[in-house]
Amino acid sequence: MLGVESQWAPVPVRCAALHCIGDLIANHPKNLEELASKRLGEEPDLEPALNSVLRILLRTSSKQEFMAADYLFKNFCQQNPDGQTMLASTLILQPQSMIHAPVEEDVNMSFGSMLLHGLTTGENEVDVETCSRAASVLSHVIKGNNQCKEKVLQIELEAPTPILGRAEPLLHRMVKYLALASSMKSKDGKSSTSENVFVQPIILKLLIIWLSDCPNVVQCFLDSRPHLTYLLELVSNPTTIVCVRGLAAVLLGECVIYNKSNASGRDAYSIVDAISQKVGLTSYFLKFEEMQKSSLFTSAKPFFPRKSLTRSSAASMAEIGDGANESSDQKNEHPMLASVFDSPFVYFLKRLEADIREKMVEAYSSPKSQVTVVPAELEQRSGENDVDYIKRLKTFVEKQCHEIQDLLSRNATLAEDLARTGGNNSSSLERKVSGGSDRVQLETLRRDLQEASQRIETLKADKAKAELEASTYKNLAGKTESDLKSLSDAYNSLEQANFRLEKEVDALKSGDIEALKEEAREEALKESEAELSDLLVCLGQEQSKVEKLSTRLRELGEDVDTLLEGIGDDAGADDADEDEED
Repeated sequence: MLGVESQWAPVPVRCAALHCIGDLIANHPKNLEELASKRLGEEPDLEPALNSVLRILLRTSSKQEFMAADYLFKNFCQQNPDGQTMLASTLILQPQSMIHAPVEEDVNMSFGSMLLHGLTTGENEVDVETCSRAASVLSHVIKGNNQCKEKVLQIELEAPTPILGRAEPLLHRMVKYLALASSMKSKDGKSSTSENVFVQPIILKLLIIWLSDCPNVVQCFLDSRPHLTYLLELVSNPTTIVCVRGLAAVLLGECVIYNKSNASGRDAYSIVDAISQKVGLTSYFLKFEEMQKSSLFTSAKPFFPRKSLTRSSAASMAEIGDGANESSDQKNEHPMLASVFDSPFVYFLKRLEADIREKMVEAYSSPKSQVTVVPAELEQRSGENDVDYIKRLKTFVEKQCHEIQDLLSRNATLAEDLARTGGNNSSSLERKVSGGSDRVQLETLRRDLQEASQRIETLKADKAKAELEASTYKNLAGKTESDLKSLSDAYNSLEQANFRLEKEVDALKSGDIEALKEEAREEALKESEAELSDLLVCLGQEQSKVEKLSTRLRELGEDVDTLLEGIGDDAGADDADEDEED
């Protein structure tokens, strides 16, 4: 009731009440759940208590009240992943018609929609401050929760006008507002950074928390080349305050240590190279030291003072709400900046700085893996055989290995000294590391070595392939020769067998003719004997018949001998006639 519902209460009372609620819910699951489910107002206008607190945070004209409400959200999200996920789940864009609606219309919005409405209305100075306040709440929602980071990364905002093209990620819009905040001018035409000195640090804090341990967010950030260019300019801009340059340096370092890209121009090595060329490593690391030496770092503590509420403290809080601080010292110690650099965030930055220094040294002392330049001197000479070419390349590589190892050692030593000493001998170290001839020579030698090694490996592979093919052909030739020898032996055997058979045939031919004649003679003899036997039988039969007829004729009184003689003469004459005809 005191902190949210009773706007008639003085600002110090409302701030103390909000701060008290923040203390009550810190690391207290039951109270966290109670606040998450708490609803304020009367039917039918009930709304979640967190929505009411967010509305106060975005609308209040008192920076102290904003800080108190922000403290409540920080404690609600701290070590409360379920609460973070619940708030992140409500991050839904409103229709285009609601984006530029008056803030009074946010009563019907969800927590996430109200937060996005505050994040995306930064087209003028007042709205940029509102955007920074919403950014502070969003940093609590996603801190240490990669699931929420990925969820917010998917949010894309509609283009303000159709001619501007496709929608842009919320992350890119935050970078746009970061740049817009530095270019804002106050009513008298001067820079407005003295009045809104906290805007850029809050947005930078959001980006640092968002990119932390989340390569996908780093990739999205680097998808737009101007982002890297702007950060490099912001780090080296002497007109910005110390903490802005330091936070921009940290954000650049996250683009190195959480970078998993292999794309040319966006990998970790390319980022380190850009820092070295545009800023200088010595100057870059000095930004960390300058920030750490500032009073914001040295006196980092919970931003809300543990003081009893008295008339004097209430008056001082009211003065803070008016925000009339003009001197540079007062500007650098603005209480809003103290809320950004609380103890956990300062410890987080110190740990990040150590990781960044280590990664920078590693990137600078290790050669880059990808090489595309082929030095002309590594080409094989005309008429040079592979053996001589490999020998020449080996000699070249051995020489360059010694040189490149010396340069790598010197470069690593320089980088380590730079990481340790920071500002000592800054001009000398910067010349050696960022723009010296050693670095150019190192890169050239590294490329030569890489190409020579690749060429040697290629030739070795070709040689091994040729030797394998030669061995295969040799084995095949041996097998063919063996087969030919076997065929020759077989042919010779066949020739001998043929010769032997021919001799046998000749022998058989001469022996067979005599045998055939003898066989024919025997066959003819056998046939003659058979015919003779048949003739004898016939003669016997005829003789028997003659005898019978002679006997009969004698009985009849005929002269048989005379008759037989006539028969014989006739038979002889007939035979003679037949012979003459033949």
